[in-house]
Amino acid sequence: MKKVLVFGGFGFLGYYLVKELLSKKYEVTVADIQTNDQLENLVSYHYCDISNEEMVKHVFETDTFDFVYNLAGFANLDRAIKNPLKTIQLNVVGNIHIIDECLKHNIKKFVYASSAYAVSNKGSFYGISKLASEKIIEEYHHKHKLEFVILRYGSVYSERDYDNNYIYNLVKEALLTHKINHKGDGNEIREYIHASDAAKLSVDVIESEYYNNIHVILTGNERMQRKELFQMINEILNNKVEIKCNDTGYANHYKFTPYSFDPSVSKKLIANPHIDMGQGLLECVRAVYNNQNG
Repeated sequence: MKKVLVFGGFGFLGYYLVKELLSKKYEVTVADIQTNDQLENLVSYHYCDISNEEMVKHVFETDTFDFVYNLAGFANLDRAIKNPLKTIQLNVVGNIHIIDECLKHNIKKFVYASSAYAVSNKGSFYGISKLASEKIIEEYHHKHKLEFVILRYGSVYSERDYDNNYIYNLVKEALLTHKINHKGDGNEIREYIHASDAAKLSVDVIESEYYNNIHVILTGNERMQRKELFQMINEILNNKVEIKCNDTGYANHYKFTPYSFDPSVSKKLIANPHIDMGQGLLECVRAVYNNQNG
């Protein structure tokens, strides 16, 4: 029986991932800051804040593991925008804490939960943190041969109540208030995937070497405009929902695609007049000589 350690295993997607791992007879350990009554008796559990290096070290010392998933950290884009420092501490520094322990403990494969916003200029601090972690993981592979899979999740949804479960919260708002207030124009396109389907695909990547050291986009076949989603919910609720699209405050979310081309352009500034290179070197030699002979 192979052993899997899941950071963030009691979160929105983590819950489904843990269930899928258990169904495939993996022995699962969860490290998280939250608990789950439905799964706690089926897994080994450790309270762990990944921004705390000692906590992460302790989890790795409790057992030996074959595979490690990191689904922990900020997953809510809007919350990440409001907390840039905490976002970097969790999504970047916390991830490095986990990677370092993976190296020390000879983990076979490290799986990182990234996002489509890693390749978008719309993701603000959240997207920046995901892209930074992706590049760091790649560099650890180049320098230390850490085997990895980076999973870029798209629009994941389910029937469970989590703050970053957009569709659930949308249905909840419609059911309780008979209203849907959307801050975009409703033409935004998403490819929705149920969390249980995303979990199955997330387990597939540790069962084959085909996915080693690559980026995998996990998205669904349910491609639709947001306003189509709203109308679908409205019909299910017997056309009793008032739908308003305000087209305001949507600057940090992509509309049709997360992919962005945004090259950074720099300007070259040359000193004129300037210190000649030979003169500069001579000044360095004089300074070293004077410092040594003080």
